[in-house]
Amino acid sequence: MAIAKAERLMNLALCLLGTRRPLSKRELRGSIEAYLEAGSDDAFNRMFERDKDDLRELGLIIETVENLDGETGYLARRDSNRLPPITLDAEEAAALGLAAKVWQQARLAGAASGALQKLRAAGMPEAEDAYEVHSALEPRIPVHEAAFEPLMLACRDRRPVTFDYRKGNAARPEQRQVEPWTLECWRGHWYLAGWDRDRGAERVFRLSRITGRVRSRAGAFTAGVPDVVTVRETVESWAGETATRTALIRLRTGAGYPLRSRAVAVRELGNGWDELEIPYGHGLDAWLVEFGPDVVVQEPADLRADVVDRLRAVAKD
Repeated sequence: MAIAKAERLMNLALCLLGTRRPLSKRELRGSIEAYLEAGSDDAFNRMFERDKDDLRELGLIIETVENLDGETGYLARRDSNRLPPITLDAEEAAALGLAAKVWQQARLAGAASGALQKLRAAGMPEAEDAYEVHSALEPRIPVHEAAFEPLMLACRDRRPVTFDYRKGNAARPEQRQVEPWTLECWRGHWYLAGWDRDRGAERVFRLSRITGRVRSRAGAFTAGVPDVVTVRETVESWAGETATRTALIRLRTGAGYPLRSRAVAVRELGNGWDELEIPYGHGLDAWLVEFGPDVVVQEPADLRADVVDRLRAVAKD
C-alpha cells in the first residue's frame, strides 16, 4: 500500500512538472494508471485531492489555473520548484563532512554519505579532512541497539510506540506505551525521552534495556511535546548529569577511573581501597553497578539499597 501510494505521488509530480500547460483532472486521470483503476469519479476525486495535498506538504508548489473554457488545470512550474544555488564556504563544508563521519557506524551512514555526494556534485567545495591523516581521532557515534532506527523514525513522524522495557532493578521486562520525543546520546549510551501513557508522565528509557521489537501504534500524541532544550535537560537529569547530593563510596585502588574523574574528594584507606565523594543524582546507581565488585556504596542508604537491588536483579538471570 505504501509503495503504491509513493509511486502514484511520484507519477503525479512528474506529470505536473513535465507539462508546459495546466493539465485538467480528466487529463491527469488518463495519464496515471492508478487513477484509471479508481472505481468511480468520486473515488478518483478523493484520491487526487489527497495526493495533491500530500505533494504540497512535501514542498511541491502546485498552481491552479482556469483556462478560457472555464476548466480548472494544474501544473508545477520548474522555476518555482527549483532550489537556489548551494553556496557553502570551506568551514561549512568541513562541518558537514565531519557530521557525515560522526554517523559512520550508524544505520544513517548511507544517507549521510549520499547527501554529502549530492552536495559536492552541486558545487560544495572539497574541505581538507583533518581526520584523514590522524584516523585514530575520528569522531563516531556508536549505535548498536536494534531499537534505534524505529524509535528515530517514530520521533520524526510523531508516532506512538510500544516496547518491552526492563528497568535496571527488575528481573523481567514490562510493556511500555510511549509517545517518543527525541533520542539523546550520553556517556556512550542512547536514551529515549518521551511521554509514558501508562504513568501519565515524562520518562527516559535507555535503549540497551529495550527488549524485542519496537511497534508503532496509530493515533496522535495525547501530550504536548516540549522544546528541545527541556527534553535534553530531562535526559541529562535522568541519566545522572544533574547532581543534587554527594555520595560516599569505596573504590578499589587502580579501578574506576571515570568515577575518580568526577570525585570531589579522594582519600586513601589502605588495603587496596580508596574513599571517594562523588556527586549524586538520578542514574548513579545504574552507573555504579557497571563497576561490579570494585565499588562499595557507604552513603546514602537509599543509594546503597538501589545498587543492591540492581545487583540482585542481575544475579537472578
